[in-house]
Amino acid sequence: MRTLAQSVRTLGAVATGRRHADLVLTDCSLVNVYTREIQKNIQVSVAGQRIAYVGTDASHTIAPGTRVIDLGGRHLTPGLAEPHMHIDQLVTPSEFANRLLLRGTTSLFSDPIDIVSVAGYRGFREFVRLATGLPMRIFNMVPGGLPVDDKFGDVKTLTLKEEAEAIKLDGVLGLGEVFAWTKVTLQDPRTIQSLVQMLEAGCVINGHTAGASDRKLQAYVSSGILSCHEPIDFEQTLERLRLGMWIMIREGSIRRDLAEIVPRVLSSGTYIDRLMFCADELNPVDLEMYGHIDHCIRKAVELGMNPVDAITIASRNCFDYYGMGRELGGIAPGKLADMVILDDPGSFRPRMVIVGGKIVVRDGALVAQAPRRRVPGWLRRTVDLAELSAADFAISSKKPSVRANTIYMATEIITRPGSQDLPTRDGNVPASRDRDIWKVAAFDRISGTKRSTVGFLENFGAEIGAFAATKNFHENNLIVIGMDEEEMAMAANHLIRSQGGMAVVRDGRVVADMPFEIGGIISTRPFERVRSDFEGIDGTIADAGCKFSRPSLIPVFLPFLALPSVRILHSGMVDVKRRTLIPPIV
Repeated sequence: MRTLAQSVRTLGAVATGRRHADLVLTDCSLVNVYTREIQKNIQVSVAGQRIAYVGTDASHTIAPGTRVIDLGGRHLTPGLAEPHMHIDQLVTPSEFANRLLLRGTTSLFSDPIDIVSVAGYRGFREFVRLATGLPMRIFNMVPGGLPVDDKFGDVKTLTLKEEAEAIKLDGVLGLGEVFAWTKVTLQDPRTIQSLVQMLEAGCVINGHTAGASDRKLQAYVSSGILSCHEPIDFEQTLERLRLGMWIMIREGSIRRDLAEIVPRVLSSGTYIDRLMFCADELNPVDLEMYGHIDHCIRKAVELGMNPVDAITIASRNCFDYYGMGRELGGIAPGKLADMVILDDPGSFRPRMVIVGGKIVVRDGALVAQAPRRRVPGWLRRTVDLAELSAADFAISSKKPSVRANTIYMATEIITRPGSQDLPTRDGNVPASRDRDIWKVAAFDRISGTKRSTVGFLENFGAEIGAFAATKNFHENNLIVIGMDEEEMAMAANHLIRSQGGMAVVRDGRVVADMPFEIGGIISTRPFERVRSDFEGIDGTIADAGCKFSRPSLIPVFLPFLALPSVRILHSGMVDVKRRTLIPPIV
């Protein structure tokens, strides 16, 4: 890409008519995110990858070699931007790019925390490579949240030296969400060193302030962390805005917060220039059903927001936050020509998408697909476990019955401590289908420690034998939930042999399978196949009577130490608030 400095002479020559443009769009209804108006009968001239002229008459930039497209009064908006999203899961960056371009998203800021937890700095560099050279712009942040709690976790992370090297890579802009905010407020030396290094380099630092308020929140903000995607209501949003933070209103697969925040923003007349839309996490089913940032625009308009304001939040504000407003975010001379053509800004259904002056989507179809890249073998071999047996899921006791500590599933994500009396059989404490008490096990598959934990889980409810997964936040243990220990071993061994994924076992056979060949967390399959696999996992378990509609989230969140109350990972069952281990048997 030619920089603005390298393009100054060309752009000036085209703007004044001394050189011709490569592309001219005529009869545009321009959504101007700088003045918040829609300008009619506008013409836009593009030279190379950048905009040279925006006005009512671009005829002086047209020559026989210029491509002219008459928009017939259709609306022209800046390309949409995703300010914070974890795309190192489920599908490859190229498959994500193809789908997001169809929705009008032309730039995305990625936080690849899980590929780092699996493969460290080597994995980060490989992910950055996989995300470059695509038809859309993917920028990356150095993961800022690992380990969540090094007392229990054993994941890979970046050293301070590696962080310093990482921000020198093309398209790496700073530090991703620092979600263990207590490490900031308690002045954890390693965390503070990382923040200082990023600030000295002039980098952006993203935040995660769930549960923080008052003096703790202010200590966090004073550390140079100026964004958050965690507010779930207007009060939390306003408290952070008042402290100078930027808010990414989340609308994704894990949480949907627009309906709680946008109406109060509108009724209160709150300044919107520090608001953005973000997905955080977005699975293939939700992407196809709802959309991405385009969905956020439609939802905000449905809630009463002016379409131009919604598009401003979805484009310009993101680049202002990242300090990239000179390059991107609006349609004006000098900017990179990332633009979307559509009939109605409120319904936001792209007809054409242009990135860097090139048409990548026309009439709702991709014309410039992202290339598929070869993945190195070492990133396909990350499940470091020997095959397991039913004995690996036993909990021994010589007593006729025991009092068991359980993980009670209140939702797919929320847990609380429970306890149940369970009988012993042949020196082993089995699961109990009658009481809906399941075995749950976690195995270290990454670090080679061979450590594992077996405990009990309540309130799952499906008539299956076992459910196993190698993808979870941000430990990426092998998690196995099961009623039958033989079938738990079968599900686990299926993933050990395939080197990652999700698998459901019932009646002695694998009835649903979703392979994750890259790092045990990303599939190499095309988007449509991954979506089908994902629906198959959730549908199989839900149809078998599971008490939750999104059962695939359960193993994803079970080891996540950033949430209360009880979690399980290879080091044990953890009381998150007390930072203590809980024995499976009282």
